[in-house]
Amino acid sequence: MTKTVPIREAKNRLTELAREVEKGKTIVVTRNGHPVLDLVPHKPKRGLDLAAGRAYLRSRGIKNPVPFIADDFDEPLPEDFLVRPQRRNR
Repeated sequence: MTKTVPIREAKNRLTELAREVEKGKTIVVTRNGHPVLDLVPHKPKRGLDLAAGRAYLRSRGIKNPVPFIADDFDEPLPEDFLVRPQRRNR
């Protein structure tokens, strides 16, 4: 269940509300009866789990996920690249 608190009351009771949020509760702060923000428990940002990625590739027998990168990979494309028709492989 979500608790709703007017912004003026939230300002005066921030420490008390923070304790409720620390226990897992979500509090909606309103201004003139309209939601303005949510007080929610903090969730640490998670980055890429590179070890899990390597384990995934290893479990499928993939030794080199990027077998080839062209030498000119990062060179600018020709100016007319998007205008000229591309060859289709059949």
